[in-house]
Amino acid sequence: MRTPLVEHGTLRRRARIRRAVLGGAELLVTVGVLLLLLVAHQLWWTNREAKEGAERRVEALEREWGDPGASDTGADSPHTDPPGADSPLTDPPDTTPETPSSPDTPYAILTIPRLTLRVPIAEGTGKRNVLDKGYAGHYLHTQQPGQKGNFALAGHRNTHGEPFRHLDRLRKGDLITVETRTARYTYTVDTVLPRTSPRDTGVIGPVPRSLTRPSYGYDAPGRYLTLTTCTPEYTSRYRLVVWGTLTSGGPRR
Repeated sequence: MRTPLVEHGTLRRRARIRRAVLGGAELLVTVGVLLLLLVAHQLWWTNREAKEGAERRVEALEREWGDPGASDTGADSPHTDPPGADSPLTDPPDTTPETPSSPDTPYAILTIPRLTLRVPIAEGTGKRNVLDKGYAGHYLHTQQPGQKGNFALAGHRNTHGEPFRHLDRLRKGDLITVETRTARYTYTVDTVLPRTSPRDTGVIGPVPRSLTRPSYGYDAPGRYLTLTTCTPEYTSRYRLVVWGTLTSGGPRR
């Protein structure tokens, strides 16, 4: 009985195939580890870094202004005016716009008691110099706090501090305050628009109203606050919008 012979060329081909398979497997494992590290960086490290940086900026502004105002952050009484706020005003006087001394520099503080949120506000909505630092970014060409028209802000919902992650938890009647060096303004939430197109520019108009969902928005001039962020979470397909109306304002005390 003859024993079949395996040619050396066949053995070499099999060895090359095994090496290729093992090399591919090692490459896939390496790529998987790198992807996990990238996800961890985005979901954990950028959040930690941006949150800590934003908190330091708030503390720096408070020291500069000489009034910590920390009591405004309590989440146990979301429907009461923060300490030091004036009585509601139906037509508060216009104020001189307060803008940063240089671009991307925080110049105001946004406080949302229901979310236990207190973050700095900077001019512009650029990712690198504003939003990725965990700040709320002021849409250029919209009004400043307390003025007639629409004071509109954007913020990340996920990663980089994610200050607006829980914006969907706001309800009608919740309070939002904006503090500058000289004044404090309180806005009361009117409407939450759960989803609209990123191209829906009407939501940050002087009289904010959705162009794609016109049943959401206002009909007359006023003093408005608009907050925008991405939705659903971990995507940028749509925008979530919160609108409020100025209900009190006056000098910081």
